[in-house]
Amino acid sequence: MASGSTSVPAPIGAVERQARLAGLRRGMEGAGVETVLLGSTSSLRYFTGLDWYASERLLGALVHASGGLDYITPQFELEKVEGLISLPGEVLTWEEDQSPWRLVADRIGSTGRIAVDERMALAMYRSLRGEIDDARLADAAPLIHPLRSRKSPAEIALMSHAKAITIEVHRRAHHQLQAGQRASEVVRFIDEQHRALGGSGNSFCIVSFGEDTSLPHGGEGDRALAQGDVVLIDTGTRIDGYSSDITRTYVFGEATPEVRRVWEAEKRAQAAAFDAARPGMPCEAVDAAARRSLEADGFGPGYSLPGLPHRTGHGIGLDIHEGPYLVKGDRTPLATGMCFSNEPMIVVPGRFGVRLEDHFHMTDAGPAWFTQPQHSLDEPFANAPVWPTS
Repeated sequence: MASGSTSVPAPIGAVERQARLAGLRRGMEGAGVETVLLGSTSSLRYFTGLDWYASERLLGALVHASGGLDYITPQFELEKVEGLISLPGEVLTWEEDQSPWRLVADRIGSTGRIAVDERMALAMYRSLRGEIDDARLADAAPLIHPLRSRKSPAEIALMSHAKAITIEVHRRAHHQLQAGQRASEVVRFIDEQHRALGGSGNSFCIVSFGEDTSLPHGGEGDRALAQGDVVLIDTGTRIDGYSSDITRTYVFGEATPEVRRVWEAEKRAQAAAFDAARPGMPCEAVDAAARRSLEADGFGPGYSLPGLPHRTGHGIGLDIHEGPYLVKGDRTPLATGMCFSNEPMIVVPGRFGVRLEDHFHMTDAGPAWFTQPQHSLDEPFANAPVWPTS
């Protein structure tokens, strides 16, 4: 087995963010949009580097097609925000008894269209409508999504590192499992290991044993591990905001013939999805390929159980789930730089579930794995890189 690398890629820098803003402005000009309003969302970080939590207060940015960039912040957060700004721009402030929406309206003037970050809260959009006519408001998603969906080499390097950390954490979690151990204990262990290897801790973590594995997002209890249980662990971390998200399924002890049959069908479906991810093909073709494989093995059809109850995969980047999606109806052509999960889970209701989740990114020649798929049911990490000890 090859050794993994602990070298952390460089964070996204100002030059790349300026290029992103230039791409956004080109799209704005083509769509007849003078301004884009970004809220406290991942798109604010994507374009400006400013990372802020969502709340009821407007903190964001105005991107102008003419080339300007304004930051908007409550006055009492000004000092902190100024310390976080990495791209130059004017900072506009508002006091607690003032309307930030009036501030936005005054800044952009009485004419021109403004496109709004689709991840902003509905309450904020309603407040903006109180100051700006509906005819001037547009959805920023068609401008933002084409840029964010195709990752740069720097973004792919950051996600590769995040995923290398998570696969090693999976290996360590598997190694330390003990009968009687609670799922919550494993969640804590995984968080500690993500941090120890340089990640942000758990961005999320699902640990399921036994019957709970038949629920795609796990049970609500804190089940103790027992001999013969199916184990499903789905977790991830972040590096410079970029996400990992990997699932492994195996058995604590000896697998039954039925579990083996389902596990092998899952592995074939994951491989079929990967093989179908060809440049220019619609995203939905990947989902269709996974379902054809599952139906050939006696599962489904469609979303029927036993079978696959959800889409085959999702895009990933600064958000764990982001478009486009590997699902029927998403006809976005696969293109270089797009990154996806590949996780056509098989659910056997009330008994167990098997999900194998790895991610791939599209290249000019086709898909490339970030992490190699699980080696086998009995030796899940036989093909995992060895994390350097020094």
